[in-house]
Amino acid sequence: PEGVRLLHDRQVRPQITPRGKWVNEEMGDEGLIEFYSSFKDMFEFFCKNTTIHGTVRLVCSSSNRMKTAFWTLLFLASFGMLYWQFALLFSQYWTYPVIMTMSVHSEPKMFPAITLCNLDPYRFDLVSERLAQLDQMAEEAIANLYGYKTSIFSSRYKKDISVKGGLPPRLMYCQDRNPPHTSPPLLLTTPSCIFCSRSPLDCSCTWALIPSLLFFSPQCNATGGNCFYKAYSSGVDTIQEWYRFHYMNIMSQLPVIINISSHEEHIQNLVYSCQYDGEPCRESDYIHFHHQVYGSCYTFNSEGTDLFWKASKPGISYGLSLILKAEQNDRLPLLSTVAGVQVMIHNHNQTPFLEHEWFDIRPGIATNIGIRQDEVHRLGGNYGKCTVDGADVDVKLLYNSSYTLQACLHSCFQDKMVERCGCGYYYYPLPPGAEYCNYNKHPAWGHCFYQLYNRLADHHLSCFAKCPKPCW
Repeated sequence: PEGVRLLHDRQVRPQITPRGKWVNEEMGDEGLIEFYSSFKDMFEFFCKNTTIHGTVRLVCSSSNRMKTAFWTLLFLASFGMLYWQFALLFSQYWTYPVIMTMSVHSEPKMFPAITLCNLDPYRFDLVSERLAQLDQMAEEAIANLYGYKTSIFSSRYKKDISVKGGLPPRLMYCQDRNPPHTSPPLLLTTPSCIFCSRSPLDCSCTWALIPSLLFFSPQCNATGGNCFYKAYSSGVDTIQEWYRFHYMNIMSQLPVIINISSHEEHIQNLVYSCQYDGEPCRESDYIHFHHQVYGSCYTFNSEGTDLFWKASKPGISYGLSLILKAEQNDRLPLLSTVAGVQVMIHNHNQTPFLEHEWFDIRPGIATNIGIRQDEVHRLGGNYGKCTVDGADVDVKLLYNSSYTLQACLHSCFQDKMVERCGCGYYYYPLPPGAEYCNYNKHPAWGHCFYQLYNRLADHHLSCFAKCPKPCW
């Protein structure tokens, strides 16, 4: 075409002479562009000049079929390995792997919240007599099982108290005094002893010791066709579980809204001396609440906003120093077998779940506790499920505090209790419109509770899927 010049026989390279004039230099006999008469000629040219050695041996060695077949298999295997590596890389990428980095910082931090409990739950006047009867039955049960007369129960409420009907000597059956068709009796049974799990005041029970497993069973449903069994290797463990079950039934009969101001103890009854960083503690530094099992509790630095609790130096002299009084006269020993003070160190604005993360301080000794804060920041999103403040969680918290995994699990479990059992678990807050379980209004609630709690302990309840970990 016009305007296109094709050089075939020679190539001309322009050059500049020292005087700045243009000259042409002839270069070889080959043209800049060569045409082939057929695809075969072009392919032969490619085979002779390519630097891809595998391709040459694969498609250009037609004279040696074995060699061609070998290189074909080798090429296919290499190609398969390439795609396998690609698959591994992409699969690893879509799992969103993370690299955990750890760093140590030494800087001023806000001192954590400290919760102390005196292990002495209130004996409200409305139920003090029934609790004293329960104590006496448990004490006589231990004496009958092991031949040991214990004095661990408080004698303050035992005067002129006798269990209705008495305790006949060493019977092997617990006779329910209610008519047999009103509601089936729930039993704590073993080959060695049988307990009524209805009101202990409506039964006459005795104890005998046989070297075998003791069973907390059966907790049956309303029809008696489905029962829950639980085994214990110790008679004391069985009595303790029996005691806690009846304690919940008795305490749940109290009004939900009850004035505890008359029962509220002053902090001086537990804390003789309190200093932080060499300065005496103030009345505004703690809040008081009552726990159903661990008694009167006090939380220091619960909000974490007062600069008084700013920690700037390490060491015992710059921390919290307490002198505590452990009162054991009126305690309920089968609720907690620990003597002393229950302690929990936790984050600010967080409900202290003492049954999960506590430790105890024994009386009569000095205890030094060193703490170190570990902060975990989870990425969330595609890298895992977590929540920032719990607003996106499909569980309404029953605790007036910030989101924690335990608070979510307890709230979810209480919702399941109310939904399936018709009543709430005594140790957890109630949702609006619900009431606590007791054997007067809900005779078969024990079966429903133990079945549900067993599923929660085995991680088979949907609460673990609904409650993610906090992102930080």
